[in-house]
Amino acid sequence: MAPYNIVLADDHILVRQGIKKILQEDREMRVVGEAADGVELLELLGKIAPELVILDISMPRLKGLAAAERIRHLYPNIKVLILSMHRSKEYLRQALAAGVHGYLLKEDADVALFAAIEIVRQGKIFISPLLEE
Repeated sequence: MAPYNIVLADDHILVRQGIKKILQEDREMRVVGEAADGVELLELLGKIAPELVILDISMPRLKGLAAAERIRHLYPNIKVLILSMHRSKEYLRQALAAGVHGYLLKEDADVALFAAIEIVRQGKIFISPLLEE
């Protein structure tokens, strides 16, 4: 099976490096690009076509939710998984309205990252278990 191509978008380089390192443990996943903000992400997506973008909400220049809406319109085949520190049902509601395919809390990512990616990959919606409480 061909690798599942992923782009990481988070303004914290340590977060991106950590996620990349975790994803490299799975041979079916490949990080093909990284962006520090929404503007950089959209420029990158104009050059490469990943299957998935793992996207932070709080980024400079163009926030994650605005970037997610643009991705939905410009690149409808790319799935978006929000990875956020915001444990808020209002952010979840806004993210789903923006057309994302999943919402994973950073505090939950150590145990749910691969499950979230797999659920989104199957075309289903993933919501962090911590938000369903």
